[in-house]
Amino acid sequence: MTMLTRDIAEKFAALALAHVSREYPNKLDHVLVSAADALGPRALHPIFFGSFDWHSCVHGYWLLARLLRRYPDLSLAGEIEALFDARFTEENVKVECAYLDRPSARGFERPYGWAWLLALQAELERHGHGAGGRAAETLVPLASRFARRFADFLPLSVYPVRTGVHSSTAFALRLAADYAEPADPGLFALMRDKALAWYSGDRNAQAWEPSQDDFLSPTLMQAECMRRFLAPAEFRAWFGKFLPNAGDGAPASLFTPARVSDRSDGKIAHLDGLNFSRAWCWRSIAAAFAADSTLALSACGAAEAHIAASLPHVAGDYMGEHWLATFALLALDQGAP
Repeated sequence: MTMLTRDIAEKFAALALAHVSREYPNKLDHVLVSAADALGPRALHPIFFGSFDWHSCVHGYWLLARLLRRYPDLSLAGEIEALFDARFTEENVKVECAYLDRPSARGFERPYGWAWLLALQAELERHGHGAGGRAAETLVPLASRFARRFADFLPLSVYPVRTGVHSSTAFALRLAADYAEPADPGLFALMRDKALAWYSGDRNAQAWEPSQDDFLSPTLMQAECMRRFLAPAEFRAWFGKFLPNAGDGAPASLFTPARVSDRSDGKIAHLDGLNFSRAWCWRSIAAAFAADSTLALSACGAAEAHIAASLPHVAGDYMGEHWLATFALLALDQGAP
């Protein structure tokens, strides 16, 4: 089974360090209310100005934090720690918070960026000390704002968003749960109740995927979301109705890696991310079943095939290079503490 190794961690850390401080090219999620709002990425977001877009920069820092915790003696550990101390300052956090407080920023990065910021906070909190611990303490005001946004938005969300891109509600709840469960039990309960309201009655998923722009599996992401919020026995019962033929490798679309026709095209390159996120979901789902069960064996085989299809292509073109390592890490490090 292909898993995270020190060598892979070194390569991924080098990739992230090369892009989290790279300001251009940049795709802003920014509403201009007046000419005074016509500012560049670094002025608007003094922490998260790199990596082509705000959310990719956030999860680039998540990747660095995760690798630093998993391998404290990385050759690049000193550079990562220095970067954290330079970027995660009270002044910079105040600017990021002020941006969120603008009335025109109500929908900023909803829900994908919200979830990644909370995932970053959860990872930094696990460091406890050092540069990661200092960053966690400094970032609290920003994380609290995004937690509040989830709490305000979820009661208004009558319907889920069943996509394979940034708007996916299943992905957002799954990722943010790792922050909410220890830090904000009330928010975690709200997330759980919403996930059950949205997805608990779903049966016999057809899995008409992938779409050309997908980097998430709408079907498997929903299953992984439910796994996160249900007790193991409850999840197994639900999954048996949601994908009743998964043990037999059906629907075949979920077991077949996506083909990426042009990795220089940012949207088509999403499909490498789809392969990684499917692998993450399959491995996580497999762990909920007996290791020798037909379902677990099929799921693990599918995960391995998806990783093999895209791991050689994490680097090479900036359209994928600025974000793909994060999703590869989700797949390769699934189940690690």
